[in-house]
Amino acid sequence: MILVTGGAGFIGANFVLDWLASNDESVINLDALTYAGNLQNLQSLEGDKRHLFVKGDIGDGPLVARLLAEHKPRAIVNFAAESHVDRSIHGPEDFIQTNVVGTFRLLEAARHYWSALAAAEKQAFRFLHVSTDEVYGSLAPTAPAFTEKHNYEPNSPYSASKAASDHLVRAWHHTYGMPVLTTNCSNNYGPYHFPEKLIPLMIVNALAGKPLPIYGDGMQVRDWLYVKDHCSAIRRVLEAGQLGETYNVGGWNEKPNIDIVHLVCRLLDELRPRADGQSYSTQIAHVQDRPGHDRRYAIDARKLERELGWMPAETFETGIRKTVQWYLDNADWVAAVQSGAYRDWIERQYVHTEKADA
Repeated sequence: MILVTGGAGFIGANFVLDWLASNDESVINLDALTYAGNLQNLQSLEGDKRHLFVKGDIGDGPLVARLLAEHKPRAIVNFAAESHVDRSIHGPEDFIQTNVVGTFRLLEAARHYWSALAAAEKQAFRFLHVSTDEVYGSLAPTAPAFTEKHNYEPNSPYSASKAASDHLVRAWHHTYGMPVLTTNCSNNYGPYHFPEKLIPLMIVNALAGKPLPIYGDGMQVRDWLYVKDHCSAIRRVLEAGQLGETYNVGGWNEKPNIDIVHLVCRLLDELRPRADGQSYSTQIAHVQDRPGHDRRYAIDARKLERELGWMPAETFETGIRKTVQWYLDNADWVAAVQSGAYRDWIERQYVHTEKADA
């Protein structure tokens, strides 16, 4: 059994779904179900005894400790995080509480649990922390891509909070001997992506006839990673990663935001043409850039390939087509997320609501 935190969010839910599709090892799924946590992402697991959902916060140390003591997982995979840069600019405190304080409390609960394990179980235990390339800061147009040796230079409250959490994980390994692994990924995209991020926002707004807002000139460059490729990388790192090491996970797909939006528009023109025959690209609207907007991120994932044999299976062209088609095929999911109706569904469907004193 493994414990997955943040397993009702975008990447976490995809990981849980892929994990249970590829093996029979059970998952305890701990998620606080904040705005981006959506159990509708996991609806296909309803009635599956291998999946135990617990509504709770990683910052609730006694709850985490009780779950560890009761279920005795062999690993923790930590996806739980506040992750939207714009939200961090307007309200940074939640990011500090979840990404820094929450990670600290999760580490402490895990450390006490791990310390008390029998020798063989202690040796086999893993704590895998999922992080972001944004901790490295911004790259010049021709600078080499981020490697695991790149200095941390976070530029937003979000990336600073994630950098702090990475440092905590590293310190718990070097000070206490905790068997940790860290992954830093590039921009994910794919099914179940909350529609405030670039790609799902463009799809949803385009279909609704709304403007497609592009920050500044749209020439901010990102490396794009299909979420299921990210999940396979995490499984591989959990399986064979060297303790205390960091592994960058990227898709080898550096593209400017404006090119991404034009590609999404072309795919929608093909798969769901506008009634008036015009291209969705006519809806593109450039807006004022956000404060401190990093110009370029790029991931060098050669260490992961060299040491663990992992490479992404999807090109950007194959992955983005699958993504656009998924949103076209799952209009009910989009409508529920947008309307907030899924909140009622959550309260009817989640398996356990637990507090530390329950």
